[in-house]
Amino acid sequence: MQGLQKQRGISLVGLIFGIAVLAGIGLLALQIVPTYSEYRAISAAIVKAKAAGSTPQQIQESFSKSAEVGYISSISARDLVISREEGGLEVSFAYDKKIPLVGPASLLLEYAGTTSKSGGAPAKPDADGK
Repeated sequence: MQGLQKQRGISLVGLIFGIAVLAGIGLLALQIVPTYSEYRAISAAIVKAKAAGSTPQQIQESFSKSAEVGYISSISARDLVISREEGGLEVSFAYDKKIPLVGPASLLLEYAGTTSKSGGAPAKPDADGK
């Protein structure tokens, strides 16, 4: 008699569990990708606004136009931090994006960016606006 061959492969329960995990990761990615895309649009808009303006008002106006065209809704021009550094004006931003998951669970993404060569993004204002 020939010995029994050992079965190899994945069971049905293992397959269902694997598909459920991949589906969960896919749903999470579908919620994160648009926020990251908006972050990249904001980063590009502040670079464009800095190049287009020499005063804080001009920078804010340029950003507002880019925000309208680029469907940017997370921040507005008044949320930009425009500071004077040795080479001229630098534009920075910081904001949070909260993604509700299930029940009380949510995912908090913290985005920040700057045009400064030092790369130091501003501290995000707290609830009091300070």
